[in-house]
Amino acid sequence: MLQEYFPILVFLGVAAGIGVALLALGFLFGSGVKDDAKLSPYECGFEPFDDSRSKFDVRYYLVAILFIIFDLEIAFLFPWAISLDTVGRFGLLSMALFLAILVVGFIYEWKKGALEWD
Repeated sequence: MLQEYFPILVFLGVAAGIGVALLALGFLFGSGVKDDAKLSPYECGFEPFDDSRSKFDVRYYLVAILFIIFDLEIAFLFPWAISLDTVGRFGLLSMALFLAILVVGFIYEWKKGALEWD
């Protein structure tokens, strides 16, 4: 039984050895000098806000909602495409209605200027 798992154990041992060696090389040859930006708890690239209740532009939320809507559309399209031969004409028409509603919403958002960044 050990002969069957021996290649996997060798692979895990080599991977762990390479990982430990690379970490050791980083500690040995790294400068270890930390600057203020490195020690900052924020990783977004700008200073934290003065007030947590500052206003954000509503377009950020609109773009996020549009992303979620079209992401869900793709999540519905994959299973539908796989089972298209079993759902038949009713499945085709229901998906066409679903996509038409999404296209109308997309055109509405486009006309309202939600996708424009001024």
